[in-house]
Amino acid sequence: MNFLMLIVLFAVILALSFAFLNFYLVKKMKEGSAKMQEIASAIREGANAFIRYEYKIVAIIGLIIAVVLGVVISWETGVAFIIGAIMSATAGYVGMKIATYANVRVANEANETRNIGKTLKVAYRGGSVMGLCVAGFALLGVLIVYLLFGIIGEMLTVDALGMVKTNVNPITGQSYTLSLILSGYALGCSIIALFNRVGGGIYTKAADMGADLVGKTEAHIPEDDPRNPATIADNVGDNVGDVAGLGADLLESYVGSILSCAILAIELFTHKTFFSTTLYAKMVAFPILFAGIGLIACVLGIAFPLFKKNLSDNPHRELNLSTWISAGLAIVFGFILSFFLFSGEDKNQLKMAGLIFGNITPWVSATIGIAVGVVIGIISEYYTSYDYKPTRKIAEASKEGPALTITQGMATGMISCMLPVLCLGLAIFVCYMIGGMYGVGCGAMGMLCFVATTVSVDTYGPISDNAGGIAEMSGLDKEVRTITDKLDSVGNTTAAIGKGFAIGSAALATVSMMSSYLYSFMDNLVLDIISRDVLVGAIVGGALPFLFSGMLINSVAKAARSMVVEVRRQFNEMPGILDGSQRPDYTRCVTISSQGALKEMIVPAIVAIAFPVVCGFIFGAKFVGGILIGATISAIMLAIFTGNAGGAWDNAKKYIESGGVEGAGKGTPAHDAAIIGDTVGDPLKDTVGPSLDILIKIMSTVSLVCVAVFASFNLISLL
Repeated sequence: MNFLMLIVLFAVILALSFAFLNFYLVKKMKEGSAKMQEIASAIREGANAFIRYEYKIVAIIGLIIAVVLGVVISWETGVAFIIGAIMSATAGYVGMKIATYANVRVANEANETRNIGKTLKVAYRGGSVMGLCVAGFALLGVLIVYLLFGIIGEMLTVDALGMVKTNVNPITGQSYTLSLILSGYALGCSIIALFNRVGGGIYTKAADMGADLVGKTEAHIPEDDPRNPATIADNVGDNVGDVAGLGADLLESYVGSILSCAILAIELFTHKTFFSTTLYAKMVAFPILFAGIGLIACVLGIAFPLFKKNLSDNPHRELNLSTWISAGLAIVFGFILSFFLFSGEDKNQLKMAGLIFGNITPWVSATIGIAVGVVIGIISEYYTSYDYKPTRKIAEASKEGPALTITQGMATGMISCMLPVLCLGLAIFVCYMIGGMYGVGCGAMGMLCFVATTVSVDTYGPISDNAGGIAEMSGLDKEVRTITDKLDSVGNTTAAIGKGFAIGSAALATVSMMSSYLYSFMDNLVLDIISRDVLVGAIVGGALPFLFSGMLINSVAKAARSMVVEVRRQFNEMPGILDGSQRPDYTRCVTISSQGALKEMIVPAIVAIAFPVVCGFIFGAKFVGGILIGATISAIMLAIFTGNAGGAWDNAKKYIESGGVEGAGKGTPAHDAAIIGDTVGDPLKDTVGPSLDILIKIMSTVSLVCVAVFASFNLISLL
């Protein structure tokens, strides 16, 4: 087993080395003209300033949580929490840094070569740094916690009676196993992801909405025009929201999918001691090992387009090829791992553990997760890409005004929920049938085993978007902007696909985590939905994602309102801005977005963390179980709706801008209507949707960590 863990260590070293090689190769490229360098520097400074202030706030809150976990649960859980937070914060920071270096180099490459394939390679190389760091740092942290507390700390061992090693908190008297320590690590990743996604999402959408509503629809100046005071803030937002936020989000999803499977194995063995001790260790290690070989597959998949001599002018095909190579190799490597890892185990033991297909059952479940993730991605692409009918219908509706644009987009988003949910339901059903809840956990892990490639493809989008902004502000030729817009349009679709993977894996991981939650406070795995506590909890939980989403949209609207007022003020008080004789005050807009985001992100984040804990200490563990059920079901639908509707509105606008709608182009009433639709979708797709998968996982993790305490100590039980 220790030898196999060397494979994981090798994967981590390989991924991080490749990431820093790509960082170096991007940074050594030329930045272009002095004007381009000046704009890129302003974006970089704004992003650095925001991330520093955000991390200061998160560090204070995180330290408080770590101390509470250390006292109430165990010191190991508090340390694991800190490790998780550090890994997530580091990945987000490195990814944001490369994005602020890559954007101007992508613009310069497009300007010098006028070649989509060569420009794509630069953007993808920059995106790969984020993707490889997300998987590399996440798996490094998992490996540290697993080795430090599982093997060296002997929390993975069993005693002479075959019982899992358990420690007792000397302060509270509560017992704990390795599962709670791993939960602490996952919680640390979740906290950073929540603040990065919420804070970054509020920042980027406040700036984006302010720039669009005043600059494009009122002043009728192009997107990213240097005369728009909010344009620097808008481009800063792409980095702090769509890069740092995205990276922390999918890192948290990746860790959650791996550890939900490992935690469930620990809880299963704790309550079913007829497993052999070797099978126990293998079931705990399998998701970590599978993630390691998946990361090696991603390195190969990412390397293919980067080392390919000439990329085609079809970025979608090149990016899809990278993804397919990563997924295909992960499946092949996973079969070899599962076959040999479990081949020495007794067949009866495997069946008693619920593994119907014997030693390849974990691989079959993981492969189902991969397949379903790809299908959900294809469905998301269908509903959000302007190559297909749903988005084109929204663009056509824009000729009739903003009301029908919004109506058509809402309908598209709602309709788009059904097929992904059917896929998720089928995946859960089949995985459970062949591998029990452990099989469901393997399915979640499989869905994100090639997350490094998914994040690389996602991150290339905002880098390309930033490159387009720099090209516009620098006054480069229109052909340059055409190239970056093409890359950006594909990036919108790949982002929607990535969000589909995130919410899909979140659903499977949460179901798996919920089983661990039930095991941790009772032997009976049944939550009776018609019982008082569970039913009321499910109803309340179903409303929670709507409350959370509404708070986020209000936060974006509040910050955007301040931005709109500021941009209008500058246009009115400095009329020379529009004729180019006066320079806008970019700094003021950056400050408004930063202050608004930092102020508004705290309350929604605290609600997500505190809600299940408070309810647990008042109403007990069954009520919280109901909350988790209701919130998970509700959040899945809402996340798919918001992500796909927002992506479709955005690409409908781009379809009009590309000349796809006859008689409707830039500056026409149809274009104005599409901009309004895009503005409505901005907080949905980039703030609400991505935050919902974090919400349900952070609630599940917090509940799992705290259930040992509030199951015994709650107000209802004392009455």
